[in-house]
Amino acid sequence: MLKSRLFAVEAFMSDTPKTSSDDSLSRFIFDGADIRGEIVTLADSYAAVLANNPAPAAVQQLLGEFLAAAALLSSTLKFDGIITLQAQGDGPVPVIMAECNHHHGLRGTVRPPEAGFSDGLTGDLGDLIGQGVLAITIDPDKGERYQGVVPLDKPTLAACLEAYFAQSEQLGTRIWLEADQGRAAGLLIQALPTQLAASIEDNQAQWDTVIALATTVTQNELLSLDHSSNLYRLFNEMQVRVFEPATLQFQCTCSEQRSLSALAQIGREECEEILSEQGVINIDCQFCNQHYAFGAAQIRALFEDSPPTMH
Repeated sequence: MLKSRLFAVEAFMSDTPKTSSDDSLSRFIFDGADIRGEIVTLADSYAAVLANNPAPAAVQQLLGEFLAAAALLSSTLKFDGIITLQAQGDGPVPVIMAECNHHHGLRGTVRPPEAGFSDGLTGDLGDLIGQGVLAITIDPDKGERYQGVVPLDKPTLAACLEAYFAQSEQLGTRIWLEADQGRAAGLLIQALPTQLAASIEDNQAQWDTVIALATTVTQNELLSLDHSSNLYRLFNEMQVRVFEPATLQFQCTCSEQRSLSALAQIGREECEEILSEQGVINIDCQFCNQHYAFGAAQIRALFEDSPPTMH
């Protein structure tokens, strides 16, 4: 069971030293209101992803926003599995994606165009990705895979995700995402099914108040303040119950077995063609740059058949 603590103005006026909130996600709810929230800050996990994704600063910062968003959305997983955000378009950044699993393991990648990234590439989501779509995929370890898709017709990733929640989840949701060269961070506020508020009008009034307060958060505050300080600055007039934070870390799930499974998917005939041309099949993980090489004997064992005929 998650432990929580209730704070109000007095709780933040103590002399308790503030601790870093790097690489952690804090969930919170508003006592007396049907509203929940999450706040996340990434540092080392973000740096590990950037180390495997050399790109212009604007592209890396967009990747940071994707990582922060994946972390925020991972709390919706009520089962063992992975949530993935992937944007694909016709702009100078063809594909960018991030995912987070139920163990709070994060990874992400950005695919450059064939000619490589242009020097000095700048811009917002639309400038970088161009016309395209954002896919949100929930992939449970057991059960059916679910995917929702929304057009990239908003200026920011946060706005596109808000449109996704309005369309598929029908839940009032506001999201703030920020990233620089050292940190990525995010804040999510979401309405819950009416349980506590006395009326629809009261519920709406509470929502309007919380959103008005949350909207005052600045880029610098979201990236530099610890979670307690941010939540106090934003919501010190309300009572907020904060749950014990979850620690996030870079984690790649690639392995030799997963790579072999991918080869099994493309089939024996294509594998034979690659072996015939190259003598070995090379696979590089797009997330962590791990290299896997498979010779004829491993491919033969994979398909449990007679040795392939080499031409």
